[in-house]
Amino acid sequence: MRLGLNIGFVLGGDDHLDHLRVVREAEALGFSVTWAAEAYGSDAATLLTWIAAQTSTIDVGAAVFQIPARTPAMTAMTAATLDKLSNGRFRLGLGVSGPQVSEGWHGVRFSQPLLRTREYVAIVNSALRRETVAFEGSHFTLPLPDGPGKALKLTIRPVRDHVPVYLAAVGPKNLELAGEIADGWLGILNEPSYLGEQLKHIRTGRQVRQPELGLEGFDVVASVPTVVGDDIAACADPVRGYTALYLGGMGSREKNFYNALAVRMGYADAAKEIQDLYLGKKHREAMAAVPQDFIDSVSLLGGKERIADKLTAYAEAGTTTLAITPFEPTVEKRIDTLRVVAEALELAGIGD
Repeated sequence: MRLGLNIGFVLGGDDHLDHLRVVREAEALGFSVTWAAEAYGSDAATLLTWIAAQTSTIDVGAAVFQIPARTPAMTAMTAATLDKLSNGRFRLGLGVSGPQVSEGWHGVRFSQPLLRTREYVAIVNSALRRETVAFEGSHFTLPLPDGPGKALKLTIRPVRDHVPVYLAAVGPKNLELAGEIADGWLGILNEPSYLGEQLKHIRTGRQVRQPELGLEGFDVVASVPTVVGDDIAACADPVRGYTALYLGGMGSREKNFYNALAVRMGYADAAKEIQDLYLGKKHREAMAAVPQDFIDSVSLLGGKERIADKLTAYAEAGTTTLAITPFEPTVEKRIDTLRVVAEALELAGIGD
């Protein structure tokens, strides 16, 4: 199992410089990849380009480029450029986002997300193979049939023959799609004991792609909040706001993929209570309602030995890249967290 680092967004001030310091430490420790996200603030492509220019061995990954934000051709252009500038270190993560961001921010209807993703990835891969791109689907048609446009071919050549594509997927059908059309899966709220259920759906998709393919060569990326310390309850506290946001406020009452995931994981009562409180603007109460054992199950909490045991559990469950998010207020503490996790991986004896 390899280690990865989630750096999230640029929020303001000098935090982009803080991100760079942490990424450089991760690179020195042998982390395989750093992932950057986007919502409706900083974009991932610019941040990853800036980081790639100031590192040399660590991969840079989009987690994720929002599908409604860019045409597939634009995503192919960006992926090819990033792969070229990073000397083959770019990983293309994609996701449909959610209805609120897709329709409220990008003005793109959140309809048929699975079909939209399937068509989008097909066009991106065709363009990155430097084929003359012609496509006729339900969501995308290239070139348009009633105008002067013509089928075109990407003029820049990526470093690699294939830029790896990852899908951010939560629901069972989207997990199947990831197995069928992607090279990896970007997971969230990952619990080792539930990972097998999720990988079952990915295997189904892999079988559609090629019978008996299995998970060989498929990158299972589990994303985990991480806090180092002796008091487990105190370690869990910084993660409460993040967890309450995803279960309670990341989407509407009718369509919150993360809340539905918590229900499938066996936390139906807590998921309902958290959502009721969060949507009722009772954010502190929602945070307090997140069960301690849920936070512990989807996070790395504790000292080096406890974290080593949890890393082993993730590896045995099928994780191939564990992407940690240090929930610490300072750069120094985030760097300390990276070092402890790297030491824990060595202690567990499961590193790649």
